[in-house]
Amino acid sequence: MSAGRRFLSHPISVLSLIVLVLLGAAALAAPLVEGWLGVDANAVSLFNRFGPPSAENWLGTDELGRDVLVRLLYGGRVSLFVGIAAALASAVIGTIVGLIAGFYGGRLDDFLMRLTDGVIALPLLPLLIVLAAVDLGKLGLPAALAQSDQVSLYRIIVIVSLAGWTTVARLVRGAALSVRQREFVLAATALGAGNVRLMLVHILPNVASPIVVATTLSIGNIILLESVLSFLGLGIQPPLPSWGNMLTNAQELIWSAPLLAIYPGLLIFVTVIAFNFVGDGLQDALDPRSSPQRR
Repeated sequence: MSAGRRFLSHPISVLSLIVLVLLGAAALAAPLVEGWLGVDANAVSLFNRFGPPSAENWLGTDELGRDVLVRLLYGGRVSLFVGIAAALASAVIGTIVGLIAGFYGGRLDDFLMRLTDGVIALPLLPLLIVLAAVDLGKLGLPAALAQSDQVSLYRIIVIVSLAGWTTVARLVRGAALSVRQREFVLAATALGAGNVRLMLVHILPNVASPIVVATTLSIGNIILLESVLSFLGLGIQPPLPSWGNMLTNAQELIWSAPLLAIYPGLLIFVTVIAFNFVGDGLQDALDPRSSPQRR
């Protein structure tokens, strides 16, 4: 049975993938929805604070009179971008480290794995909090860049990428140690293939499955980390919306306007659960030894 059919044999994973596609499409359509409704996501209207759902504001307005629906869509763009970009960057770093360690072995393998163990031993959340609080202007970055609205977005991606590559590295290293002893790799070596060709052409395609699964599963965790940092005021900074900082803004309004916290919290929950289910389905689909199961 092909990988596609094995994945389709998991209804929950398929449904989760559909949910993620719809969420992604809705987030990408945020400017279109904004123009269609005739609202501005960042326009403050103190006379329209905590407005109820209406034809113009489908989910009402927040504490500053801004449209909640449009801000949720723009927040989805930010949160999904952070999760996917950081997961891909982590996967690239982890794949490079794991592939080199598994292929060459010996002292280089020992060094890279001890480096990996050291990163794993670091307390992740306190480390992220400390790094997110660093003043980029004091690191020599231009003041215009250090104080821009987008800098917090890219800083979170870089920080999470530098701390989150270890799982992929260990998985790739273990798979590479096994694959490099296979007959087709030994045959390619005998025919004169160089080390780079052996790693990229003969080994990497055969260790791609754990990379895909680990990357998919990590997206949900990264979205949660971004939400936690934004909730603590160290993540995505206003006026750029994300689901995490929308929760931060709503924490003091939980009794007077609970929906302002429920909407972003529910979207975070659904997105993380959906990515985990998709990763679970991919894990079974990409494992040729797995048998189709109904879930």
